[in-house]
Amino acid sequence: MMSKVFFFLLLPTICFSQTLKGKVLDATNNKPLETVAIYFDNTTIGTTTDIDGNFSIDYSDAIQSPLVISYLGYEKVIIEDYRTKSDITIKLKSTDVSLDEVFIDFDDGLTREQKLKLFRKEFLGTSTYAKSCKILNESDIVLRYDKKSKTLYANAEVPIIIKNNALQYQISFDMIDFEAKYSYANLEEQDFTLERVAYAGTSYFKNLEKAEKKRVKRIREKVYKGSVQHFMRALYNKELKKEGYEIFHKGFKVYEYKYFKIEAKENTDLKKVTLKQKVTILYNRKEQSDMVAYVDSFLVDEYGNHSAIKGLYFNGALGSQRTGDTLPLDYDLNTKKETQK
Repeated sequence: MMSKVFFFLLLPTICFSQTLKGKVLDATNNKPLETVAIYFDNTTIGTTTDIDGNFSIDYSDAIQSPLVISYLGYEKVIIEDYRTKSDITIKLKSTDVSLDEVFIDFDDGLTREQKLKLFRKEFLGTSTYAKSCKILNESDIVLRYDKKSKTLYANAEVPIIIKNNALQYQISFDMIDFEAKYSYANLEEQDFTLERVAYAGTSYFKNLEKAEKKRVKRIREKVYKGSVQHFMRALYNKELKKEGYEIFHKGFKVYEYKYFKIEAKENTDLKKVTLKQKVTILYNRKEQSDMVAYVDSFLVDEYGNHSAIKGLYFNGALGSQRTGDTLPLDYDLNTKKETQK
């Protein structure tokens, strides 16, 4: 089984730290909008607009995610080229789009609780950390199961709020789509074999009250080591061996970069990676994964951001990671930057 969880992610060019200021208005009447969420996708860096619609947000070269502007009842805006600006005005368009009633009432052979159980498993995961997660607004999630294709779909008009007690994050996940396809499905026995799962969206991480506890920091570091994020950072820096990774091909151990061609991308701090053939990745001599690329190449930066995300697939340890095992993209970046100085 090959599976890959992917998130909407773009990679702008790195530059120096700066502050972005702006104003958010209603596109219809030009009135300022208060409490609009402004955040860098999949990070802990965010803010909201004040009574006059103004906001200010700081970022550094460690932040490679798009800027997200999200407000209930309005179309979400995603800005990629914010690094070329210092002051912006965003006009949000209201939306009256509602989920199709046919979608909501579709008779698909499963009860809502049965669909929720499947959704929790494939969205949150099954690890110890995932089991500590709780979705705080499950009633906002619309689920549909297609019996013909054996596929579970999910949607939500508002961000899904997840409380991860183990990692001490509250995650606001604004879902774009979710699809879990099964190779085998027995509805009567509730027996499902997953073929692949993919979901996309933007997310904002908020530290909870116990985030600074030493125990929580140890858990976060344990989750980070051996993650896709950790692997991509090691791949970028050509530190796979140093970080505990071994690469195998057809059962034989090979030089770590025999099947990875890594090239600097001109005028950027990005690197283009070409995976020549399917490889097996062994982390810390015990966690095994397979990696295959269905694209000619993908981009990666030193912080673990990578694209094209839909073209990379993992199974095993890396493929089993879900939202409950996820850290924000800015995890540990300040510490690493200080260490490098």
